[in-house]
Amino acid sequence: MKTRELGKTGLQLTEFSFGAAGIGNLYREIPREDAMATLDTAWAGGIRYFDTAPHYGHGLSERRLGDYLRSKPQADYVISTKVGRLLKPVPYDQIPDQGFVNPLPFAQVHDYSYDGIMRSYEDSLQRLGLNSIDILYIHDLETATLGAEAYAAHFRSFLDGGAKALDQLKSSGAIKAVGLGVNEVPACLAMLDHFPLDGILLAGRYSLLDRAAEAELLARCQALGTSLVIGGVFNSGILATGAKPGATFNYTEASPEVMARVAAMEALVQAAGVSLAAAALHFPLALDLTASVLIGTAKPSSLQRNIDVFDTVLPDGLLERLDALAIR
Repeated sequence: MKTRELGKTGLQLTEFSFGAAGIGNLYREIPREDAMATLDTAWAGGIRYFDTAPHYGHGLSERRLGDYLRSKPQADYVISTKVGRLLKPVPYDQIPDQGFVNPLPFAQVHDYSYDGIMRSYEDSLQRLGLNSIDILYIHDLETATLGAEAYAAHFRSFLDGGAKALDQLKSSGAIKAVGLGVNEVPACLAMLDHFPLDGILLAGRYSLLDRAAEAELLARCQALGTSLVIGGVFNSGILATGAKPGATFNYTEASPEVMARVAAMEALVQAAGVSLAAAALHFPLALDLTASVLIGTAKPSSLQRNIDVFDTVLPDGLLERLDALAIR
């Protein structure tokens, strides 16, 4: 599989990459053997960049991913995890509901301070069972996740200490790259005003349908040499399923306007002889800033289907014809 460099770090990410939220029991419980089979499918398909986080299954995803990668040569893959949440053991009847089914028995505490980030890094190494991590993303430091007041406080905490922790980890060679992993563009712009990033893992805001990143973020990243890793390319479903009844856009039922746009997109891709999913997967990679497209699933069959779709060659000019239907 082709690779692209993340920023100016020298790290080469496969253009198609694996997001490990699903193997942390996101929305449904995944038997360990199914998680490992999904990772086998990813590896066999040529994927060599894997992303996880303490948030996913309250540590379960990191444990499973580390168990899998421990048998692989470290030089053959790139791994990222995230900082900003610490895990605190709690009784089973007090495990908070964060969307993960039967997660590990921990609560999550947001902490973007110097000590918090250093502890998060060390805890992740232990859960992974690995002695190195390539990329650390500052996770969910945004209003959408934290609320306006808490975001302001945590952002200040990061600038006062967390930024120094990440600088030290990178300058010492403990990690190779620093990024931000969020769902909203304003958080990216705010961070870039104060702290240099090698990459931004942005979910849903630079897709075939949603172009929120275009107005300002792309130019900022270009000027600063910051790469993008794009998640949420299907915008929670509609760009995979098409404009079917009940289709979801950004985790809510799609509006009539969105349904109409997607139906028009479907007509164009069908006339071109390819699928809407293929166009959605390839769209971010038409931009040189994009280092990788991240897909999260815990079903081998779903992942294999996406790998097969990723091999589709789009007809010349198709993405340009779809451009007018995007939301800006």
